[in-house]
Amino acid sequence: MTMLFIILLIVFGLLFMTAEIVFLPGVSIGAILSLVCYGSSIYLAFRDHGIVAGCIVIAAIILLSILATVFSLRAKTWQRFSLKQKIDAKPVEFPEEKLQKGDRGMTLSRLSPMGKVEIRGGIYEAKSQDAYIDPKSEIEVIGFENFNVIVRKTNN
Repeated sequence: MTMLFIILLIVFGLLFMTAEIVFLPGVSIGAILSLVCYGSSIYLAFRDHGIVAGCIVIAAIILLSILATVFSLRAKTWQRFSLKQKIDAKPVEFPEEKLQKGDRGMTLSRLSPMGKVEIRGGIYEAKSQDAYIDPKSEIEVIGFENFNVIVRKTNN
């Protein structure tokens, strides 16, 4: 019966170690549980079956741990868990590269004080110098701040 416990402890130790390597890198609960299982199986082997059985259990743990580590670190194993999505986003351009002070456009949403505007065919995030500007109002570029266009309502 104790041999069954020893084998189960070794199997659980391998499972915890593999989970630690693949899913939870770093020294955490998986590594601690693996060491507890390995230590308990070695202790039971020496206590109940003698020195020869204890040395065989140590050798089996070392061999199985190396095999599990090599298997876990193979490329095919990691590919199953890796993200396969490709990022094709482009960096955001500064609006001052395409716009100039004095350019005119139209608000697409209400600027209170931030919103969307269309200037020279491009859509930009804008900040109103005034408090609020209603949608479909004509605006004029008066400056730039970070990635935002600073605008004011034209007097038409």
